[in-house]
Amino acid sequence: MVKYFCCAGFLKSSWDQVCIAFWQRYPNPYSNHVLTEDIIYREITPNNCLVSRRLLTKTSRGPRWMERYLPKQMASSAYIIEDSIVDPQKKTMTTLTWNISHARLMSVEERCQYCINATNVNWTEIKREAWISSNVYGLTRAVQEFGIARFKTSVTKTMKGFEYVLARMQGEAPSRTLAETATERARETALAAKEKAKGLASQAQKKQYV
Repeated sequence: MVKYFCCAGFLKSSWDQVCIAFWQRYPNPYSNHVLTEDIIYREITPNNCLVSRRLLTKTSRGPRWMERYLPKQMASSAYIIEDSIVDPQKKTMTTLTWNISHARLMSVEERCQYCINATNVNWTEIKREAWISSNVYGLTRAVQEFGIARFKTSVTKTMKGFEYVLARMQGEAPSRTLAETATERARETALAAKEKAKGLASQAQKKQYV
């Protein structure tokens, strides 16, 4: 049994900008789980389409109950194949990704198409489709539900990462990440505590000489 998921979205940037950002989107604050990316095949077809295949290494931390079904050396990382076709004449980019690690436990295939938005030529429309399957007897449904939840989270991070890279390309200051905000607040708290400590020390010193 295969679980199917489909969603659509858009980026407020031109198709050309999105295609450039696609190859520059790692690293970004929303893709810390992507460890490496390697081009293993690339060619330009006679009709000027760019065909590429990349190997991505990502962290893959699953729920504890799932880890018992994985070898220890494979429980924390996964290898992903990404095929892509960029057609500059039709202004379309199509990607197909699938995992080659843990495939017997859970297989995730994703097809994504980028094209010019029908209502605004300066925006890019994105359609995603995913097929999630599992061969683990008795746990198929649980694994698939976990896969759908993980995929939805991944889509959100992917879109935020795209927006971050596009803003950086356009010379705009992207919105701060949660980690950056937390770091700043921690720094402010530390400074406030330091000033308070100075005040207490000063008061204690004054009392000492009274």
